[in-house]
Amino acid sequence: MSEIKSGTVVSSQEAEESRRGLMLVLSSPSGAGKSTIAQLLLKQENNLKMSVSVTTRERRSTEEDGVHYHFISPEKFEDMASNGELLEWASVHGNSYGTPRTLVEECLESGNDVLFDIDIKGTFQLYDKMRKDVVSIFILPPSIAEMRARLTKRAEDAESVILKRMQTAVGEMSEWSKYDYIVINDDLDRAYDSVRSILKAERLRRERIPSMAPHINGMVADLKQAVKGNGA
Repeated sequence: MSEIKSGTVVSSQEAEESRRGLMLVLSSPSGAGKSTIAQLLLKQENNLKMSVSVTTRERRSTEEDGVHYHFISPEKFEDMASNGELLEWASVHGNSYGTPRTLVEECLESGNDVLFDIDIKGTFQLYDKMRKDVVSIFILPPSIAEMRARLTKRAEDAESVILKRMQTAVGEMSEWSKYDYIVINDDLDRAYDSVRSILKAERLRRERIPSMAPHINGMVADLKQAVKGNGA
């Protein structure tokens, strides 16, 4: 994160580069298209990085350490959790997953945004740790019928698994009001544009650019001098 120098001229690019990054959280029930939107964002936003979790599960042959996950031992994971080094974590099917606080902080301080594709429990853990840095968006399908149709169209899961995902969605969708924004994905392009617009607007929030103060104070001083010089 660069610093804006006091003076009378500053560009919008300098303001953008001087800001603190944000944590963009996308959550949704299965079948809402969250992961597709996340991948589109990563392709088109240069200073947006995907959060890379630590995990205790074994690395698959197609995975690269530090790219897909940071693979660590259960003992190391327990130490990180106990020492408050994880912003959020959960155990899934006997393996643990978590977000390292230090890596996220480094990204935010350098002015980069971090994208999280996580569930509601992970989101609420981020709220507890760093609420001011979090921008949360809940992605909804246009209807339950459409959600089920998308899950069925994938042809990846048995009917029993689809029903289980829908049952899980009951609890997930009940928490919609705790998110900052709601986007209905009835059209992928429109939903993506909405999410990207939210990201662009949140980057310009006053509190994310505290180093603007010297510049604005300088402008006010220049303005007073200009008015005084004209005898007003």
